[in-house]
Amino acid sequence: MKVLITGTSRGIGKAAAVYFLEKGHTVIGIDRHEKTIEHPLYSHYVCDIRNTEMLPDVCGVEILVNNAGTQNENDIDTNLKALIKVTEKYALQPQIRSVLNIGSACAHTGSEFPEYCASKGGVLAYTKNVAIRIAQYGATCNSIDPGGVITELNECVINSAELWNKVMDETPLKRWATPEEIAEWIYFMTVTNRFCTGQNIIVDGGESINFHFIWKEQ
Repeated sequence: MKVLITGTSRGIGKAAAVYFLEKGHTVIGIDRHEKTIEHPLYSHYVCDIRNTEMLPDVCGVEILVNNAGTQNENDIDTNLKALIKVTEKYALQPQIRSVLNIGSACAHTGSEFPEYCASKGGVLAYTKNVAIRIAQYGATCNSIDPGGVITELNECVINSAELWNKVMDETPLKRWATPEEIAEWIYFMTVTNRFCTGQNIIVDGGESINFHFIWKEQ
């Protein structure tokens, strides 16, 4: 299948692109940085997705993965507005099979930077909107909403023993996901899944269900 993924130079996007390529799919990557993947089935466009005029013309996209995002860097413009532009350009056509948006667990809890939370909250609502609109093609649209993932963007927490211990106290499974684990979820929700649609799936090791109930020991 023809798979278009945004934000493929590193992290979750790169892991997802590699996973699809290993499965034999054709992958088109869009990123504001140069390509970091060499594969005969991979093509790469250097593009800032906030600039609609820069988006390449790619016909017949069957799977769209909206992964590109920022944190504390014009988050609403990139994480929400640009995601909408990308989806409207590539997904609303008869060849589409699945759209997957990379949201965030913080969209459900609000426990992140204000604009980042707001941007990801918008992604959750837009996911449902797109699911309704592409159902006519027999296509699905969902979001995967990760908690902590071992990526460069999170190194300030990963490399601090104090912060890491605090995070682990909040995470029942006592670890974060790897980009490769999230890539497996992306593949499952876009290729294997054919019926679940309009849903926002939290993948966070249980962090968002944690609670602090303090009481005396019995």
